[in-house]
Amino acid sequence: MMTNTYLPHVGGVARSVSTFADEYRKRGHQVLVVAPTFEGTPPPRRHERIVERVAAVQNFNGSDFSVRLPLAATLSSRLDAFETDVIHAHHPFLLGDTALRVGASRNVPVIFTHHTRYEDYTHYVPFDSPALKEIAINLSTQFANLCEGVIAPSESIARLIRQRGVVSPIAVVPTGIDLAAFAGGDGARARRRFRIPARAFVVGHTGRLAPEKNLGYLAKAVALFLQKTPEAVFLVIGGGPSEEKIRAVFAKHGVEHRLILAGKQTGAELHDAFAAMDVFAFASFSETQGMVLAEAMAAGVPVVALKANGVAEVVRDGVNGRLLPARTTAPKFAACLTEVRAAPAVRRKFSRAARATAQEFSKEHCAELALNFYTEIRKATRKERELTEQSVWGTLGQRLAMEWELLSRKTQSIVTALRSEPEAKAS
Repeated sequence: MMTNTYLPHVGGVARSVSTFADEYRKRGHQVLVVAPTFEGTPPPRRHERIVERVAAVQNFNGSDFSVRLPLAATLSSRLDAFETDVIHAHHPFLLGDTALRVGASRNVPVIFTHHTRYEDYTHYVPFDSPALKEIAINLSTQFANLCEGVIAPSESIARLIRQRGVVSPIAVVPTGIDLAAFAGGDGARARRRFRIPARAFVVGHTGRLAPEKNLGYLAKAVALFLQKTPEAVFLVIGGGPSEEKIRAVFAKHGVEHRLILAGKQTGAELHDAFAAMDVFAFASFSETQGMVLAEAMAAGVPVVALKANGVAEVVRDGVNGRLLPARTTAPKFAACLTEVRAAPAVRRKFSRAARATAQEFSKEHCAELALNFYTEIRKATRKERELTEQSVWGTLGQRLAMEWELLSRKTQSIVTALRSEPEAKAS
């Protein structure tokens, strides 16, 4: 499994890789995770011993991402010795390229999970522009078509990437969650830890605090709600570059003393934090799946969210929470929070339905879906791989062909995007 983000980095992709790796190993499979080094407290030994770290640039362009150095992953003796049957790439850039090269040299299929709408992250790169967003879309689509199979974390993302031109076989496999762990949190313990009164109404949010998460909007909506609800607080779990922006919004509305920025939490402390919440607020449009929403629901916490890809497949309006139109204003979002707070019986109904929804995202079920897709792709490509091994060139020819494909498709993506930019300006 090759990924640009992994523990101790806190984020959806890192959690996804870790969750699937654990489940595969429980079933007796051998797993090697190739990932960059990250600053922070090292992961537990059971996670780290299956990881091959590669050299990386830390805090790329002011973000909390690492960017691995070119060719860093190709020099690993451990990677050479690992007898892989399938390679799972979790990004289309950087270590994604390495995954294709290793797959070609080993003559094994490469599976790619399209975790992210990559055009939503171009602000981390200098010279962000519409053309750069188009390049990100084109590169991820071209990369997917170089892989033998593609995993989409939600039906909406599967539809989106098909519309963009992905022709490789696609399977929908969400990232699974540990239902028992999230259902077993101690909310009273978390409230004591964060000094939240037992009777306070807690609006919660969990995730990376980054620009692509629409946190300026969310902060304004919750701050407006707090202005009219003196006994309420906003508990935010996570860290990132938007932390100061959230503080500034709450200070502007005079409710900064009821903002609790709790930082990154993992394990039992994260489960306790979810259990301390009365409602979970979410406004991101950049999600490919509602993993954090499923985690909240496993804890029995109803969700109020804006309608977006991934989100709409988890939140069912009037059933397990409220799903508001994408163009909902911040005051109307705040009014919805007020309505939910004023209806304890409705919240209890939402909570029961939320726990039922979370059952669809058990890590055991999702791991089985992914493993079945691996098997399906290996069977489908077996004859082609056997022919490659029997040819005169063998995997050397496949490797050369892959290098040419990588170069030509990246060039094609860039040229297409640059051509489309003048057309967009003209229109």
